[in-house]
Amino acid sequence: MTARLPAWSLYAALIAMAGLPIYIHAPKVYADQYGVPLASLGLTLAALRLIDVVQDPALGWLAERTRRHRQTGTTLATLLMALSLAGLFAVPPPVAPLIWFALCLTGLFSGFSFLTICFYAEGVAKAQALGPQGHLRLAGWREGGSLIGICLAAVAPVALMPLTDQPFAAFAALFAAVALAATLAMRGQWQGHTAPPTPNPLALFRPVLADPLSRRLLLIALLNAAPVAVTSTLFLFFVESRLALPGWEGPLLLLFFLAAALSTPAWTALARRHGPKRVLLSAMTLAILAFLWTLTLGPGDLIAFALICAASGAALGADLTLLPAIFATRLASLGSGEAAAFSLWSFMSKLSLALVAVTALPALQSAGFASGADNSESALRSLTLIYAGLPCVLKLTAILALGLTRLPDPAPIKDTAP
Repeated sequence: MTARLPAWSLYAALIAMAGLPIYIHAPKVYADQYGVPLASLGLTLAALRLIDVVQDPALGWLAERTRRHRQTGTTLATLLMALSLAGLFAVPPPVAPLIWFALCLTGLFSGFSFLTICFYAEGVAKAQALGPQGHLRLAGWREGGSLIGICLAAVAPVALMPLTDQPFAAFAALFAAVALAATLAMRGQWQGHTAPPTPNPLALFRPVLADPLSRRLLLIALLNAAPVAVTSTLFLFFVESRLALPGWEGPLLLLFFLAAALSTPAWTALARRHGPKRVLLSAMTLAILAFLWTLTLGPGDLIAFALICAASGAALGADLTLLPAIFATRLASLGSGEAAAFSLWSFMSKLSLALVAVTALPALQSAGFASGADNSESALRSLTLIYAGLPCVLKLTAILALGLTRLPDPAPIKDTAP
């Protein structure tokens, strides 16, 4: 299996395009175009995440058992994602919009979950083959690609609006093109060996669940993903209603994710020199400072919010690069069940989105906020507190959890990584 790290970056971009940006665009599209209430959308998103309580561990088991046919499995999952995204954005709902929303997202999230599990599990062996500092090296390419994919998916629908009257349908076609290119680029990169027999499927999860450090890292992943889930879900509402800057959503999203992508090499280099834990804690502190500044903003504060987007985006780059690298390094030391372990990692990330959907959107509606309406100052103040105040609390909790976690090698990473 040759290096071909750009192929891994492109594949990471594909997966990322179907993840976080969907939480940015889909609720607003279905609220604005089809009049679906925010509370209903939030409860539906949360209900879909409950499927993952069973589905993600099951997909982790499936990824382990079908490892010999991983090329075929990932190709089918990619096709499912492309068809589901087309249904979500390019096909007028043939049934009630909320039901169609749920059906399309079920297919999209299922394909997304399977690809994420296989991709990150494969990365454990890939990083070991890369030699010293392999996990950080692969993480730089992989998470850099992820952030480019997020940038593309977050901005493309807005950028396509002047060119077509169906920008989200055009985005679905763009996604299909990226899916084809990424699938072809990763040919030959999937290892085709057969996994050893496992009498009990639950045994696949035993190594990671029995390891106290792995359990702690999974909890930190949940806590650390929650602030991004809040801000991603409410970003468009905040820019349009609180800042009164309609039309600036696309450039600000691009700035946010570009800052994350461009910061990734810097965070990786700093982690090699100073250790991933210390660098990650610094980035998380930067995120809190950005959230606190956001609490002070009002209508027209474009420059201040642009600076906040750049700072919080840079902090996100560290989150998405260093924490998975720490987890992968630990999995390498355990020596088995990588796909099962990353199914739990994927579940933690999506659980944070579910908790946000079931709390933030209904709370916002209860406060009297309505998308695209002339909202009261009280409703806008509630939007600000949920958008920026809640992430402060969540991020601080994640900092405390990581600060109290003892990693096997707290010293700077030199030649000790697998």
